[in-house]
Amino acid sequence: MAVSEWEWAPGTPVDHTVKIIKFHRDSLAVPQEQRVRLADPSRHDFPIGLDESDRKFPVPSQAPSWSERVMGSLLAGAVGDALGAPIEFLSIESIRGQHGPEGVTGPGASGLITDDTQMTLFTLEGLIRAHVRDRVSGPGDPLPIVQHAYQRWLHTQGVEWPQAGGPFAERVPHPDGWLITERGLFEVAAPGNTCLSALRKFAAGSPPGTFTNRINDSKGCGGVMRAAPAALWSADPVEVFSLGAATAALTHSHPTGYISAGALAFLVHGLLTSSSLPAAIAALTRVLQRWAGHEEQLAALERAVRLADEGRVSPERIAEELGGGWIGEEALAIAVYAMLVTDTLADALLVSVNHSGDSDSTGAICGNLAGALYGVRSIPADWLDRLELRQVITTLGEDALTEFSAHPPTEDRWVQRYPSW
Repeated sequence: MAVSEWEWAPGTPVDHTVKIIKFHRDSLAVPQEQRVRLADPSRHDFPIGLDESDRKFPVPSQAPSWSERVMGSLLAGAVGDALGAPIEFLSIESIRGQHGPEGVTGPGASGLITDDTQMTLFTLEGLIRAHVRDRVSGPGDPLPIVQHAYQRWLHTQGVEWPQAGGPFAERVPHPDGWLITERGLFEVAAPGNTCLSALRKFAAGSPPGTFTNRINDSKGCGGVMRAAPAALWSADPVEVFSLGAATAALTHSHPTGYISAGALAFLVHGLLTSSSLPAAIAALTRVLQRWAGHEEQLAALERAVRLADEGRVSPERIAEELGGGWIGEEALAIAVYAMLVTDTLADALLVSVNHSGDSDSTGAICGNLAGALYGVRSIPADWLDRLELRQVITTLGEDALTEFSAHPPTEDRWVQRYPSW
């Protein structure tokens, strides 16, 4: 079809339905009565549709392709991480003191990523390897392979492989696959204590964290910050939610700690498949209610939508209404709010990091969403130019597109690159 319609539900009265028309790459002529009013397209990454209440929505005239969305989600997530990293732990007063009254307005000189991006990359690598395993040996549970990937990440944080690998180190004397050979990943970039502790315990012989085997009571944002790649696993968004949540439960056992991760994966999946963010949020609210312990995440999401109804508010107000982003539901809520009140990827990232809180994680999560919506071409070139490990991220993303394509590789070198266990 040339045109798709979505209805806005969260945060609007039940008798007020907003229809947004999104033009696809192959759009045909659209009847005048089906068109939405457009703001000045020169000011935005995409033309902006205005509903009858003057709420603005991106309406791409040339929608990004699937591959552009996937690469955008990965790279913009890393850009958001790097954008927020230098101001993590700073109050908004300190941020303004260092950067001016508007706070951070562009990338710093370093472009350095943190553990948020590192763990996102290992999540994606684990899912690629799990998909290879399914093709080579038949369908199986992807979680042990993702756990294996996280143990490899633990090794990059200065833990010797015999102590980091646990049962996996008993099978191979050295960690395998190509990603672990990238020495740029061997940086201790403020890793979260919950992740480190959970992975060390697993390596020492404890069973993995699951929905039923609670290994702690953490709902920190270390689960959600790395969950976006789960969006690639399945065409079924409910399965994507479950997998995203399960990857987080390996280290974070509080329901909010893993439900927020499932929610992010679900939203990214919707944006990758050309949904609008309001439509994805509406669908997510229905899925959330099926999960025990969903209340905190649902309430945080609803607060984000209500706050967005007011438009752009101060960072102080963001902190008052949504928190600092240190825990899962807050981090996702801040990212969603930033998306809803902006028209471009760059603006969304700037809103998501300029607050008193976990700026790198909220920036990373917002980047995952914004990149999936706007595509990789919407990332400012000078922001990408500064990004640490840009080529590694790009290569892994391209490999993911190859593996999750209709015709993935079958040659031995691919299995050596992504060992299927």
